[in-house]
Amino acid sequence: MKLTKYAHACVALEKDGTRIVLDPGTFTPDAKDAVTGAAAVLITHEHFDHFDDTLLAAALEADPELRVFGPRAVLDKLGDHGGRVRALATGDTLDVAGFTVAVHGERHATIHADIPRVDNLGYLVDETVFHPGDAYFAPEVSVDTLLLPTSGPWTKLGEAADYLRAVKPRQVIQIHELMLSELGRQSTRTFLAGLTGIEVALLPSGESVGL
Repeated sequence: MKLTKYAHACVALEKDGTRIVLDPGTFTPDAKDAVTGAAAVLITHEHFDHFDDTLLAAALEADPELRVFGPRAVLDKLGDHGGRVRALATGDTLDVAGFTVAVHGERHATIHADIPRVDNLGYLVDETVFHPGDAYFAPEVSVDTLLLPTSGPWTKLGEAADYLRAVKPRQVIQIHELMLSELGRQSTRTFLAGLTGIEVALLPSGESVGL
């Protein structure tokens, strides 16, 4: 399986000539390129930096084979498009485009007591790579590659370190890092690796890695 990193929280996973995309939001300038030709899109939650409803509505109209999955809010905003948009919940599993997906977690991390917590789903793809969305939720399963959010109003380095210790992945790739400068990304990488002994990779937008 090949993982391609796009800006912010968006990644594409590809194998056997088929591609799925996770969290193409408005903070991802090349989200349209990521989605075009994809067999399916998985959305962790409804926030605009993860879910561009205008982009996905147009993509669904342009590609009659495209399918979109996410929490109920995604279905509510897009409509079902003849059953091609489907709401998921924690505990669900699905087979899509040759990939197996297990759904973990329920709620977005707390930003502030005054801000409601929306539904947030984490996706474990092919029992290998886990995208947690905006939450430090540790699934009670083995994770080889963890996509780790490292910036945003809800993140905290100390909690991120404890999260890595709880998940114990073989490797970590930073995502959701757009609000950090290059120095901040490197400092985060050094801090977390020093505390956990786990290498934290920085993958520039557009670059790919084999999993």
